Amino acid sequence: MAVAAVPTRFTVPVQLSFYESPEKKRLPAGQPREWYVSHNRRLKAMRLTIALLDAGVYHPAQADNRTIRATAERIGVHPPSDITCRMVRALIRYGR
Repeated sequence: MAVAAVPTRFTVPVQLSFYESPEKKRLPAGQPREWYVSHNRRLKAMRLTIALLDAGVYHPAQADNRTIRATAERIGVHPPSDITCRMVRALIRYGR
């Protein structure tokens, strides 16, 4: 009777948390400053939206500024501005 060789050890790839910033890449040069500000704001809003959805906040009405800022503190992100909080609520609303 032939016995199949079963590996006793295997490696599992480590998945980084969604909340951590990925490797930083250089942004393209030559853009106006406002472009960089809005780009970073969108990235922060997406990170916060993912964290809120993982925490069970599925409706924009549940995501008031206090909840969003508490989530930012929990995942280690600087407190977002009112504009970023509004963007997070929009992402939750239109992601449904």
